[in-house]
Amino acid sequence: MTLQLPVEQVQRLAFSPNPQVRRLFYAAVLGLGSIAIALFVGVAGPLVALAAAVALVGGVMILTDTHWGFIALVGVAFALPFASLPFSVGFKPTFLDVALGALVFVWVFKLAIGQERDFLTSPLGIPVALFMLLALFSFVYGLTHSSANSFFVRRFAEILLGIGLFFVAVNTVRTRAEVVWVTRWLMLAGWAAAMIAVVFYVIPDEWTVAVLDRLARFDYPGGFGALRYIEDDPEGTMRAIGTAVDPNVLGGMMILVAALVAPQLAARESILPRWMAWAMMGTATLALYLTYSRSALLGLGAALALLALLKYRRLIWVGLVGLALLLFLPQTQEYMARLLEGFAGQDLATQMRFGEYQDALTLIGRYPIFGVGFTGVPDIDLYLGVSMLYLIIAENMGVVGLVVFLSVMVGYFVMMAQGWRQGFSPALEAIVLGLASAVLGALVSGVFDHYWFNMTYPHMTVLFWLYVGLATATILVQQAEREGRAISSAPNRPALTRRVAK
Repeated sequence: MTLQLPVEQVQRLAFSPNPQVRRLFYAAVLGLGSIAIALFVGVAGPLVALAAAVALVGGVMILTDTHWGFIALVGVAFALPFASLPFSVGFKPTFLDVALGALVFVWVFKLAIGQERDFLTSPLGIPVALFMLLALFSFVYGLTHSSANSFFVRRFAEILLGIGLFFVAVNTVRTRAEVVWVTRWLMLAGWAAAMIAVVFYVIPDEWTVAVLDRLARFDYPGGFGALRYIEDDPEGTMRAIGTAVDPNVLGGMMILVAALVAPQLAARESILPRWMAWAMMGTATLALYLTYSRSALLGLGAALALLALLKYRRLIWVGLVGLALLLFLPQTQEYMARLLEGFAGQDLATQMRFGEYQDALTLIGRYPIFGVGFTGVPDIDLYLGVSMLYLIIAENMGVVGLVVFLSVMVGYFVMMAQGWRQGFSPALEAIVLGLASAVLGALVSGVFDHYWFNMTYPHMTVLFWLYVGLATATILVQQAEREGRAISSAPNRPALTRRVAK
């Protein structure tokens, strides 16, 4: 038999006109709550209890305002992308699952109940939706020759929701203040990831391993085996990983961070204090360098070149200083030698990539239209996986999927160019050019890496499409301001009251 207090009785005790009754009631609630918290900490441990508390508070904030969902999402994607909850529901949900699922659910729920009255597709909406549909079709088609377990289903759902984040960004970021809000938090979360990576690199290896061992409770790899080295030689040069597990993935993250921050160094109106922008840029660039990721270095170079060519000539001097340091500092000579070996195709990693490219072209040649899906291959002499974004898309989704993806990217940059020619306010111009250059950097690095569209790294897909969606939202906001209209008629939209310079 269970005892339950009726809601009316609880209300009478909580709001009793007798102060002594109210004090006794609140004391009882606090006492029972303290006992419950103490038991939870004792059973689960302080780290798990802290994570549960953060998750509870974060969940409530996301439910009240989707903009908090962006903070939770970018914080997890940059800082703890592989952390799993310490319990199972048939599978272990990751923090990314919770943050991404909550953000998308709240937006869809508000759309369903009419709190968000209109659905914006933008000029890119149809090709992005087509890309999602093709991905779903290819996944289902792949099940005809390779079954999918819960891991594959969950990871593909993360990829699909990550692409769908484009629509969430376009439909929830509809004012100048909201654009600035999300962009600032993107920068701050990326800066946190960069600082973690640099600190992990400079402290003794034993301390780094000790921290990773603490995170092992959340399914992070622990022990000295988690550390990474050039050519996987423990006697050689260590590569920075931070909490990204893989140095190349960390390098890709730093492309997004540095490219987004770079315009703030030279923009007439910065949304950050200048000292903070320089600190962010320096930390992100250093973290990228310490990964020894050549594809990331080339991606960042392309991003900065675009910014310098279009608007911010001061960045040319920043790039020249960086190039001079790479060429002449004694500490960078190993890095330069490895970069030149890669261009010449002389090192083992590059030669292995060439072999992967040939095998991928063989697979695509046999299944050119819709690929082989995401779960496996139908032929025993083939394998799924190649270190190139474009070939991995063609493997999974065929030439049709690759053409649609390239069409989305071409449309994205055409839209960026048209919006830029029509004119932006200085603050929004710095944001949209930073987002565009970050996406370009990602696409350049994608020539040599696959993590932007890979079920092992769903958070990278999330970040990529968030940048595409946020840039699209920024263009729509600027167009609405230019035409003197509101971008949304939705009622009760949360107001971000922080003043932003126009």
